[in-house]
Amino acid sequence: LAVLWWYEAGPGAATGRLSGPFGGRIDSYAEAVSRAAPAVVNIYTTQVVTQDDLAGNPLLDRFERPRRERLLSSLGSGVLVSEKGYVLTSHHVIQGGDEIIVALEDGRDAMASIVGTDPETDLALLQIDLDALPVVRLSKAAPARGDIVLAIGNPLGLGSSVSMGIVSATGRSHLGIATFESFIQTDAAINRGNSGGALVNASGELIGINTAILSPSGGSLGIGFAVPVSTAREVMEQIIATGSVTRGFIGVEARELTPDLVESLKLASPAGVQIAGLVPGGPADRAGAKVGDILLAIGDRPMTNPHIMLETVAKLHPGDAVMMRLRRGPREINVRLTVSTRPKPPAQR
Repeated sequence: LAVLWWYEAGPGAATGRLSGPFGGRIDSYAEAVSRAAPAVVNIYTTQVVTQDDLAGNPLLDRFERPRRERLLSSLGSGVLVSEKGYVLTSHHVIQGGDEIIVALEDGRDAMASIVGTDPETDLALLQIDLDALPVVRLSKAAPARGDIVLAIGNPLGLGSSVSMGIVSATGRSHLGIATFESFIQTDAAINRGNSGGALVNASGELIGINTAILSPSGGSLGIGFAVPVSTAREVMEQIIATGSVTRGFIGVEARELTPDLVESLKLASPAGVQIAGLVPGGPADRAGAKVGDILLAIGDRPMTNPHIMLETVAKLHPGDAVMMRLRRGPREINVRLTVSTRPKPPAQR
């Protein structure tokens, strides 16, 4: 029994028709790769580490021990997104690096400077100083489940490699990879070293920055995640403008209203999220919100889960006034607060 699959590319796509044995040829994705791959770079970082040669010997704890320094190198990928030399990559690729070297597919390399990083989306922006740089085009269309995608990067230090798959899902969150998560999930093979590389559509346009895989062994199991290009563009534009990313903050820790919690609180419906904690002196605390209140809406947007709340608050502008609708016991109340700036996460090395 033969099972036939075919794919008819839409207008403007780089590929033609993928068909079975009765439908003619199977087209190549070489054109899309040729457009995008030159803009995908390898990233090498080095870090100076001071190590105790005799660490852990209790007999020598009170004496000065000999020390040595060694260089650690790590490999990852990045994507050239501007002729000005801007390179998007993953924050964890360059985290802790003392020197960052960007190597292009054409054989050139250059020292890179860090323009800014955003650990809360696991993104970083670098810049290199070279002429005639190849640049990938950023897609303006949101990816949809089932779209064909190509992952381009430097897996396992092998050099520029391409794998193909589809968009398995969009808007993936609750993964514990970053604070702000709305990942594209793909089954295109992604391995160590692909982090920071490109996820492109069939036209060779960038739709995401490859970030992580779900695997107990570190090998590809067909579950990879990429930061959407819409998020990457927003982060990049803020970093270029100000050197960092600014987000709104109201000082609320939210808890999802599970069926058990709805029953125990005797709520008529599961609408909203419960305020599980407040930052003392924070905007919501000063406005009169209380732990245990049910947060129903911020502005006009209903709060359906803690992820939506975090995303909504982050997009608010510090200094703006906003209304929160709360349920406290049988009553609904409105409180007005002034949004502050989300504190920066602690620096890690």
